[in-house]
Amino acid sequence: MKKIIIISAFILAFNIVSYAQFSFMTPAQEPLKCTDRQCLIELVDNYFQALVAHDPSQIPFAINARFVENTDAKPIGEGLWQTASAAPSSFKIYIPDPTVKEVGFMGMMEEKGRPVMIAVRLKINDDGFVNEAEHLVVRYLEQKNMKNLQTVRPGILSVIPETQRMKRYETVGIAYSYYDALIMDNGYLSPIADDCARRENGSPASNSGIPDNETDEKPNYSALKTVPQLNTNMMDYIDDIDNVRVFAVDPVTGLAIGFSHFRHSMLKKTFPIYNMPGVTVREMLEMPAFDLPAAHVFKIRDGQIHEIEALGFMSEYMSATGWE
Repeated sequence: MKKIIIISAFILAFNIVSYAQFSFMTPAQEPLKCTDRQCLIELVDNYFQALVAHDPSQIPFAINARFVENTDAKPIGEGLWQTASAAPSSFKIYIPDPTVKEVGFMGMMEEKGRPVMIAVRLKINDDGFVNEAEHLVVRYLEQKNMKNLQTVRPGILSVIPETQRMKRYETVGIAYSYYDALIMDNGYLSPIADDCARRENGSPASNSGIPDNETDEKPNYSALKTVPQLNTNMMDYIDDIDNVRVFAVDPVTGLAIGFSHFRHSMLKKTFPIYNMPGVTVREMLEMPAFDLPAAHVFKIRDGQIHEIEALGFMSEYMSATGWE
């Protein structure tokens, strides 16, 4: 009898939790029939409208849908679902991929009236319901970089002529190769174009064009072109990159988006620098161990990466990814 009571109590508690998590579901919700780019773009727009309205019932979530925000698995309805205050307006990058029924997004929105940078991943199951939703949110942005987060660089949004569009697997492979170049400190491992400029949280990170006398960064690594910069060994402090997923590709714009989880033990505080006049070593003596969950949008055309827009935030070293 005692075992029956305990089991019954457990089932009751489970049902209460399940009801609390999925009570927003309504039988009237219709499954999505996303077979093209525009449907996935509209899904993203509707998703942000629902976030700002704090109403998950506006989105056709699967009953077993999973939601992760900043590597923390949460019930749908928590996180930005409670705090979003304005949807993205001018800075918006869509990466719809009807082939795999996933869509990626990077842009600027507001949380409690403050600007935040966000990357989103939405996945639709075979029944037409959203069964995975993921946010990466950067809540602390430097004011000096906000000018770079007002509008998207034209090169990123440009349309690739139909005769020049690459196959999906080719674009995916090129995007993945960038992570290899980072972890191996070898820019030649990825077909990165000479004009490729990388921005991180709006900050010019490579090919910046900022002269030495106009930056506090000494030495001025961000002024280097992307391949030579990687070849200096300046990123040797990155131990590993986990949970790398290039999940959406849009051949129309040549965009690919990847989420990842950088690991930095910081056990090595100094490391050699190559091909940088006057610099032979980089020191990071005061830097504690940390992780960096990140999102990268790659502009790929003519078989090369031409622009990179990235976001990331520091988290506890060896933290979970949220998808274990």
